[in-house]
Amino acid sequence: MTLNKGIYFTAPGIAELRDKGMPDISDKPNFIIVKTAVSSISAGTERANLLGDPSNSAGTMRFPCQLGYSLSGTVVKVGDAVTKVKVGDRVACRWTTHSLYNAIDQNLAEIIPDNVSFEDAALANIATFPMAAIRKCRLELAESAIVMGLGVLGIFAIEELKLAGATPIVAVDPIPAKRELALKLGADYAFDPFEEDFAKKVKYVTGGGANVAIEVTGKGQGLDMVLDCMAKFGRVALLGCTRNSDFTIDYYRKVHNPGITLIGAHTSARPNIESHEGWWTQSDDMKATLRLISFGRFDVNKLIDETYTPDKSPEVYARLASEPSFPIVQFDWREL
Repeated sequence: MTLNKGIYFTAPGIAELRDKGMPDISDKPNFIIVKTAVSSISAGTERANLLGDPSNSAGTMRFPCQLGYSLSGTVVKVGDAVTKVKVGDRVACRWTTHSLYNAIDQNLAEIIPDNVSFEDAALANIATFPMAAIRKCRLELAESAIVMGLGVLGIFAIEELKLAGATPIVAVDPIPAKRELALKLGADYAFDPFEEDFAKKVKYVTGGGANVAIEVTGKGQGLDMVLDCMAKFGRVALLGCTRNSDFTIDYYRKVHNPGITLIGAHTSARPNIESHEGWWTQSDDMKATLRLISFGRFDVNKLIDETYTPDKSPEVYARLASEPSFPIVQFDWREL
């Protein structure tokens, strides 16, 4: 009998690899079963859920629970109505769990180009989050941009802004190693937000302020600080989940008077069916990401810091719970 396994958060700060039942799609004709090759950790969301943060986007936390929403694998079974993929196809998937086998709607899977690895494809879903934020800001060639916060989404935003032609690109984070990485990936400048005259320096290197900002800290202070860095009529995408309310912003001076546009960029705020200018479906953004990787425009493999087998998940998530600067980590399920 085939055995399924999955990573569960069993209590605040605790993760375990557990046996679980095989998914059944007998009454779900549009579903497929995917055997996972590689799954990626999205640190911000998974940390919030791992710690039982009551303000996370999923609402009230209940343990045990499963996370993990960006993976790659091979289709091993399809429902009677499935037309998009077939058994044996390699696919990149979204809204899954860290499990050896996942059952998902066929529309949550995209076929991986032959020259794209499972490792790269397992990051495709996460990469679509900053991509959507950049699209919503309607960035034009040679406009200046600033990324506030250099976690996994901020790092992806740096590379994608470079692809989109943003000039210059300013990366912001208090951790020196993250600023150094951003410079290697295409940022033109990197600043510590707590250094003296931070906003004045950003305005100087951008010639008067950033036209576009991708705010990824998820903190009110981060939003307040990046507003001081904006050019007139600038657009600020709120990509980080600002779940706390213990901050105050002078909206008249920082938003209303300079004509700043604040854009909600949660990945759920997308069209479901048809893409249009600035507003793409997640399926189309995943296809675009895989195409950029396939043609060598987007190198995501160099972003992968560490890879573990799923049995190491208790130690990995213990680090996620305690380390402010968590690397980009993947689980390789192919040895199970």
